[in-house]
Amino acid sequence: MLNWIAVGFGGALGAMARYGLSTVLLDTATSKFPYATLTANVLGSLVMGILYVVIVEKAMLPPEMRSVLMVGFLGAFTTFSTFSLDALGLWQNGHVVLALVYALGTVCLCLAAITVAVWLTRLY
Repeated sequence: MLNWIAVGFGGALGAMARYGLSTVLLDTATSKFPYATLTANVLGSLVMGILYVVIVEKAMLPPEMRSVLMVGFLGAFTTFSTFSLDALGLWQNGHVVLALVYALGTVCLCLAAITVAVWLTRLY
């Protein structure tokens, strides 16, 4: 039961952080490119890599933090479903190249972010 509460707590915080990020980036975006979704996914991948090493590999935080931070917070903060909708919207509105750049860029940047995060975190 405590894991459910931990996930819910982390999820609430992650959802609020995601909303805050979209609010900030919406005000500064000058195009229809989904910068907030891309940023959330790349940051989420970076943080996931760090937390994986810190919690799972090195046990520097208690294992219960995995439910709060990795499942709850990052589960709500990262936005794969929104990413999919944004890519589809670009495609359907005739921005096929931009949709492909966005989709491939998101996947590549997120994989790079988590790889770098795991590598750097393992150094400590």
